[in-house]
Amino acid sequence: MTEPSDLASLLPALPVNRRQFLVGTLGAGFALAVQPVAASSVISTDSIGLTAGEIGVPAAGGELPAYRAQPASGGNWPVILVVQEIFGVHEYIKDVCRRLAKLGYLAIAPELYARQGDPRQYASVPELLAKVVSQVPDAQVMADLDACVAWAGKHGGAVTRLGITGFCWGGRIAWLYAAHNPQLKAAVAWYGRLVGQAGELTPRQPVDIAAKLHAPVLGLYGGLDQGIPLETVEQMRKALAAAANPVSQASRIEVYDQAGHAFHADYRPSYRQAEAADGWRRLQAWFGQHGV
Repeated sequence: MTEPSDLASLLPALPVNRRQFLVGTLGAGFALAVQPVAASSVISTDSIGLTAGEIGVPAAGGELPAYRAQPASGGNWPVILVVQEIFGVHEYIKDVCRRLAKLGYLAIAPELYARQGDPRQYASVPELLAKVVSQVPDAQVMADLDACVAWAGKHGGAVTRLGITGFCWGGRIAWLYAAHNPQLKAAVAWYGRLVGQAGELTPRQPVDIAAKLHAPVLGLYGGLDQGIPLETVEQMRKALAAAANPVSQASRIEVYDQAGHAFHADYRPSYRQAEAADGWRRLQAWFGQHGV
């Protein structure tokens, strides 16, 4: 088995990777920072025919809490890593895992902030960003996702058919992971940031690794997204097209002109049903096309 290496070689070895976990279990419901929830549009996927619930994934420093959903019978399921928004693994992310499990996947959503704090308990987005999200190193995230792949391989997952999808903060991570793990077959990034200032914990942005992808990425973006300007989307498109790497050239970005940020998040006012449904269809086709 080829070990993930490329992006890891670009990231500093940070002692924070072995910090003790501050979050040991996942909570129920939606994160405080997104209250009140737009209940009329929330999609609720049942667990009939599934094995779904919290697991502990062995990782650096202890056990990483995660949500897992998979068909209740059989095995050798293709594996999808589901990467959270800034709000952590709350009910929306769990439901996405169940939706994927209904399609025959083993879906795992790890709480990737577990060493820095519980994102579901912060009522203010600025406070959440300052105290938790900004403290999470990319190197830690890559290692924790690798740990989830290892867990899946020991629990019925076919890690030779590995995909990743992520939303907002997780969309950026999906791009980075596509340059990190040679096992990955395909990625779908929902409105993840593409450019930005380099920092000690986040030394590379997706545009910086556009030519180094191991797996093709489908990017899904909103034309009215105030946080991800269209010029940065075009910058990423040009970087992918200019790459000598055929995998990078095979990547695609779809822009929904009338959608803003978080158009897939059915529990928020930003939700756009038509665009979310079309993106979900494209996700399924993308994973199928690329052997996940």
